Amino acid sequence: MTRRRTPRNSVIRLTTGHAARTMNHPFARREPVLALDFGATSVLVTTSGPVTAEDLEFARQLAREAHRFAHSLERSFYGLTDDQGVAA
Repeated sequence: MTRRRTPRNSVIRLTTGHAARTMNHPFARREPVLALDFGATSVLVTTSGPVTAEDLEFARQLAREAHRFAHSLERSFYGLTDDQGVAA
């Protein structure tokens, strides 16, 4: 993945809660779809065509950051901090 070259012109904030769900939809004959459900709003993440190395790198980055997000939520939920006093 390369660094963003164009400035961000909009932000969509989707909050988690009791209605938030995520699900991977693998398909035998086409690219998989990752569904992020936030009640009345759904986000579908997939490739624009056959899977490329860039798609795979994005999926790995997404998984890594989702793991870090979950870790931060766990630390916050349990009131834990790292050595610097901020959620890890």
